Amino acid sequence: MKNSTEVTLSQVVARMDGTLAPHPAEPGWTEAYLPSPAVQNHAANLAFLPDGSLACVWFGGTLEGKGDICVWLSRLAPQSSRWSQPQRLSDNPDRSEQNPVLLTAPDGRVWLYHTSQPGGRQDACEIHARVSQDGGATFGPSARIGDFTGVFIRSPLQVTPTGRWLLPGFRCIAAPGTLWTGGLDTAVALYSADQGESWQAEEVPDSLGAVHMSPVAALHGRMPAFYRDRFAMAVQRSVSRDGGDSWAMTAPLDLPNNNSSIQAIRLQDGRIAMVLNPVNAAMSDARRASLYDEIDAGAVAGTGGAVWGVPRAPMAVAILDADGERVLSVTPIDTSSGACLTNNSQDGQNRELSYPSILQDPAGDLHVAYTCYRRAIKYVRMPLPVG
Repeated sequence: MKNSTEVTLSQVVARMDGTLAPHPAEPGWTEAYLPSPAVQNHAANLAFLPDGSLACVWFGGTLEGKGDICVWLSRLAPQSSRWSQPQRLSDNPDRSEQNPVLLTAPDGRVWLYHTSQPGGRQDACEIHARVSQDGGATFGPSARIGDFTGVFIRSPLQVTPTGRWLLPGFRCIAAPGTLWTGGLDTAVALYSADQGESWQAEEVPDSLGAVHMSPVAALHGRMPAFYRDRFAMAVQRSVSRDGGDSWAMTAPLDLPNNNSSIQAIRLQDGRIAMVLNPVNAAMSDARRASLYDEIDAGAVAGTGGAVWGVPRAPMAVAILDADGERVLSVTPIDTSSGACLTNNSQDGQNRELSYPSILQDPAGDLHVAYTCYRRAIKYVRMPLPVG
C-alpha cells in the first residue's frame, strides 16, 4: 500500500460512527469503521439485501466465548454515506452466539445463520437460524437447525446448480477428557434440498485441519472451495466436479495461512478473489495455547497440533485463476503488527486484522469487511486489482 501507516486504537474508536471516508493511502478507495456499542467486534460477513443495501453481520460483546457475545447487523443503504446504527439479532445470556452469515434466498427471504455455544466449547455448539420476510428489516424467532452438535459455520451459503443450499461448516472435535483446541477439526458440508427446512451433513474427505470452507460459484460444473489451515501452513483447496454435491480431498495451495479465516468469491470475469492474511507459522514464532485460553484455564498448547498466535496481518486480496489453482496477484489492503496473543479488545494489545468477508458489486468494485484489533469492524470499497 502507498504510504500506509498503522492506525492507533484511539483513532479506530474515534471513527466508529460508520461514516464513509476516502482511504488515506489509496485514491479511489473508501473506508469506514462500523458503529457498535460492544467493546469487542469480530467475524464480519457481508451480503446484499433485496433493496440493494449492503448488510454486514458480526458478533460483539466483551470477549469471544462469553455469554454476552451476540449477533449484530448494520446496513449501508444505496447512495448513503454512513452505515446504520447496529441492530442486535441474538441475545441468549447463557451462550456465546458467533459467526453469523446471511443468505438472500431466491424467493426473496433473508436468512440469518449463526453458531451458539456454551462458553469456549465449540465442540458443543449448535447452529441457529432466523428468517426475514421483509428484506432484512425484521427477523422472525430463532430456531435450531438440524441435530448437529459441534458443527461450526463461518462462510456464506451457496445455492448449487441443482438447487440445493450448501452451508459450509466444520466439525469441532475435542479429544476425550480434553478441551477443544482445534487440531482435530474436519470440514463438513451441510445441504438442504427444501430451502432451509431440513439439513443433512456430508463430510469432506481427508480434511483434517481444514476449516472455514469457502466455496465459490460453480463454473462449467467445477466448484472450488478454500479452507483455513489449523496447522498454520497454507490455504487448503478442494474441488467439486458435480457443482457442489460432493467434494474431493483437500490439498495445499501456494498461499500461506496463519490459522485465521479466509474467504473467496467468483468474480464476474470468472476468476476468483480471496481475502486473507498471507502469512504462516514459518514466518513467526509467536504462539498461544488456544483460541479460548483466556477463559479456559485448562487449555493445553498444541493439543492435536493446532497452531495459534501467528500474527493476523497484513490483510490482502489475492486474485486466482478460474480453477483457483494459480495465484495471479496479491494486493495489500491494510497493515499492522497483527499481534493476536490475546483476544482482549480494551487495552490495545490485540492488533489483528482478520476474519475478512468479500463481495463484488455490479459495477465491478470489491467490498471487504474485517476485524480491526478486535475492537471494530472495518469496511473498505476498492476497485478490482489488476492481475
